[in-house]
Amino acid sequence: MSRTHAPAYYARVARPDPCVLEVVSKLAREPWTDRPECVHPVLGSIARMVHDHSSKAGRRALLPLAPAFIGTAHAGFERSARLVALCVSTALTSAGQISPDEHTRLSRAHQTALYFLGTRPDHAAWWLPVLDRVGLGEPFYRTFVATEHAAEAVVVTARATDGDNDVRLRRLLKQCLATV
Repeated sequence: MSRTHAPAYYARVARPDPCVLEVVSKLAREPWTDRPECVHPVLGSIARMVHDHSSKAGRRALLPLAPAFIGTAHAGFERSARLVALCVSTALTSAGQISPDEHTRLSRAHQTALYFLGTRPDHAAWWLPVLDRVGLGEPFYRTFVATEHAAEAVVVTARATDGDNDVRLRRLLKQCLATV
């Protein structure tokens, strides 16, 4: 899309090729940022990694998704865990190269996500009881643990060599938007 044919709301952004989350921040009338408060932190982490690993054309193709991000910032283990489970399962089944350390980390991330979804009761997140005592369990998972797990999974998925990377990453982001 050329600059002259961009929708009117793109005209308010500071540069011609903004990140989808920067567009979200403007649509939500928040300060210009790639971390708008109206977006779930895990979903934001996924979007930033998809943006970073997409081509210029792929980044532009993400912009129409911007309105779907608004209002996704809800607390709770389930939403974060669903996003992590989706990204990790995609990474583990992609055809890209994955190191043994990445496989171990992603497998543990998947087990933790399944634990929070109630489908893996035998897995214990050792840090949860400690943080729950001071009221930080869910916020810590949502803001730090799950965002890192999802981001690494997107990076592994981006390395997959079968097919079009932009299409694969955009599809993953659309699936994530559909789960929140």
